[in-house]
Amino acid sequence: MKKILSLFFFIIISESSFSQGYRNPIIPGYHPDPSVCRVGDDFYLVNSSFQYFPGVPVFHSNDLINWEQIGNVLTRDSQLPLKGASSWLGIYAPTIRYNNGTYYMITTNVGNGGNFLVTATNPAGPWSEPVWLSQQGIDPSLYFENGKVYMCSNPGDAVWLSEIDAKTGKQLSKSRMLWQGDGGRYPEGPHIYKKDGYYYLLISEGGTELAHHLTIARSRDIYGPYESNPANPILTNCSRKGQNMQIQGTGHGDFVQSMDGRWWLVFLAYRNFGGSYHHLGRETCLAPVEWKTGEWPVINGGNPIDTLMNAVTLKEHKMPHALPFDFNRSDLGPEYIHIQNPISGNYAFNGNKLVFKGHGSLSENNQPTFVGKRQEQVCGSVEFRVHPKGNAEGGLSVYQINDGHYDLFVKDGHVSLRCKLKNIDYIVKSDKIWSEWMNLRISYNDKMYKFEYSDDGTSYKSLGELNCSLLSSEVTGGFTGVVIGMYADGGNVDFAE
Repeated sequence: MKKILSLFFFIIISESSFSQGYRNPIIPGYHPDPSVCRVGDDFYLVNSSFQYFPGVPVFHSNDLINWEQIGNVLTRDSQLPLKGASSWLGIYAPTIRYNNGTYYMITTNVGNGGNFLVTATNPAGPWSEPVWLSQQGIDPSLYFENGKVYMCSNPGDAVWLSEIDAKTGKQLSKSRMLWQGDGGRYPEGPHIYKKDGYYYLLISEGGTELAHHLTIARSRDIYGPYESNPANPILTNCSRKGQNMQIQGTGHGDFVQSMDGRWWLVFLAYRNFGGSYHHLGRETCLAPVEWKTGEWPVINGGNPIDTLMNAVTLKEHKMPHALPFDFNRSDLGPEYIHIQNPISGNYAFNGNKLVFKGHGSLSENNQPTFVGKRQEQVCGSVEFRVHPKGNAEGGLSVYQINDGHYDLFVKDGHVSLRCKLKNIDYIVKSDKIWSEWMNLRISYNDKMYKFEYSDDGTSYKSLGELNCSLLSSEVTGGFTGVVIGMYADGGNVDFAE
């Protein structure tokens, strides 16, 4: 039977770029805190991953519009301990840089070690073991100049800078404060660039919600003093011009210069649905930058950011589609993720099926048996077959956080729909079933998730609908977005197409 397009048969279709425009987000779904570097004709971009494993997805592009995920930076337990990590903890804002044949990724593992960097000669990996760093704060960044390596981060509610040995992690100079920003809360996400004799310091302010924005300062000396741009903030949709845009929460960005000499900014933002909530997480967006000699950069002509952007783009280079999920393979594609470090013995490909061994409920947040993928499109569907053994529970979860998820599952001869929202945990509906293998399907749009089941893959019955807004960051909290995936609890569960 021809399946409805699902998470596990999902094809990433990049929006086509045109000579005079493109669409935001350029990387949809939960892909926050983007950082980018260019090497020759190639762009490489990384994002935060918080409690998910593997960590720090790596994307490649030749035109800044069409992107392909080529791997993850942190793919081993030794690189990425995530004990107790949640949507509030884990891997924060990474920075990717290239210098003298080596790629560097620096980030913070909040709750499990602090700031560290890893290196690679190929951005697709493998990447080195962590080099741990002394300077505290979050969102660290690197700047290379004249054989020296500088690290900036934000301890003490300000941006600080020190020189480091990138091979050993040793701090070579005393940390010095550069700038506290222009008065917005949480000055973070710093990046340093040198242009026309100035050191430019770009930071985020205002938190990660509606008032998130970018500000910039500059100095003739890398250690300052830094002069604030009189036109700050240089990026915000929290304004009269931007207040009615679907895209909000613009901030945490990174500049990159394209091959033709033009400047661009990648940054995070979220799309509001149904008025004032977002459930897909903070996404990666793009804006053109005018940066005249000796002057301050101007993002998108000073105009707010929209989903449809009017800008001359680079020559289009389409990327290959992501491969569909294949139950006959022996591993997972780079876009599939686990909640915390997976217990390897709990996942096994066996012929044309994937066998899960349950390890606690999703709400316990203790390495549950789960494989999922970020929800990237507003409308779509997910469908698969499930066969729990004995008293095991197995099914599909629309997962935002351990305190916020919808579960469509089979257990003890019943198919059920569960709603978990903080201290609310109840079965919406449950039906008796007689087939060992059951087809489960979730369809969704910008307002609702619809949950259905079938014993033959043809005739479906509904268990109900639940609102997308209840899994939004405004309701559940956290820094991530919806991830849809397969899970098991209490025993062995088989999954198949």
